[in-house]
Amino acid sequence: MTTSFGPAIDTRPLFVRERRALLDLLGSLEPGDWGRPTVCPGWDVHDVVGHVLNDYMRRISSVRDGWGGAVFADDETLPAYLARVNGVFVEATRQCSPRLMVELLAHLGPQLDEIWADARLDAPAVVDVSWASTDEPSPAWLDIAREYTEFWVHQQQIRDAVDRPGADEPELLSPVIDTFMRALPHTLRTVDRPQGTTMRFDVTGPAGGTWWATRDTDRWLPDAPGASSEEAAARVTTDQDTLWRLATRGILPDEARRRSVLAGDEPLTTAATTLLAVVA
Repeated sequence: MTTSFGPAIDTRPLFVRERRALLDLLGSLEPGDWGRPTVCPGWDVHDVVGHVLNDYMRRISSVRDGWGGAVFADDETLPAYLARVNGVFVEATRQCSPRLMVELLAHLGPQLDEIWADARLDAPAVVDVSWASTDEPSPAWLDIAREYTEFWVHQQQIRDAVDRPGADEPELLSPVIDTFMRALPHTLRTVDRPQGTTMRFDVTGPAGGTWWATRDTDRWLPDAPGASSEEAAARVTTDQDTLWRLATRGILPDEARRRSVLAGDEPLTTAATTLLAVVA
C-alpha cells in the first residue's frame, strides 16, 4: 500500500529479533556496565533499559487495556510532557535490579508482539507520528515502525555505551533508515520551491538507499518516480551511521553536514540535513 507517507513498511516481524539481540546484550553485561553513561543526557545504561521497559508497558496498557496514562499538565507541550513522564518512570526503575528489568522485558515482549500481530497496517495510528506530518493523521504502519526504531536506537545507544557492536545488520537497520526518511518531506516544509522541484537523499551502506521528495502545489511529498540525479535541484549523500544518528540527534546537523556530500540548492540541502525523527 502507498500513502502520502510513502510505501508502507511492515516492521512487525522484526520486534522479536530485535528484542532477542537486546536480551542477549543485556545478559552479557558486567555489573559496572549498567552505570555507564549514554548519549541520552543524564541517563546511564540502566536508565535507558528502564525507558525501554516504560515503552513496553505504556503500549500494552494503552492498546490492550485502553488505559489513558499520564495526562498533560496545563499548557504543557508534547516534548515537555514526554520528558516529564519518561523521567518519572526512569527514576522509579532505578529501584529495580538489572536482572528484574531483563525478566520484565522478556515477559512483556511476547504480549507486545501480540499487539503488533493484531494491528491492521492501514488503520489509523494509535499515536500520530508528528515528525512525519502535523496536519494529517498517520497510518498504523508508520506508528508501529516508529516504535521499532525507538527500540532499535535505544539498543544501539546501549551498545555504544558499553563498546559493543552489533544488531546493525541490514535486515534490522534498513527499516530504521527507511522509516526515518519518511521525515524528509516534512523536514523541507519551510522551503518553498516551484511545483515539481525534486530533492534526492542518498544513504550509503548495506542498509541504505535513495529517497526523493517532490514539491507539490503547497507541500513536499515523498518519492519522485522516474526522476534522475540530473533533475534533482538538491542532493545529499551520507552514510547509514550518520543518518540514524542525525535523525535521533546523536549528532548535530553541522556534524552530519561535515560527514556528507551536499550538492545543488543550498537551502534545500541545509534543511534536509536537519532531519529529525524523534520528538524534541
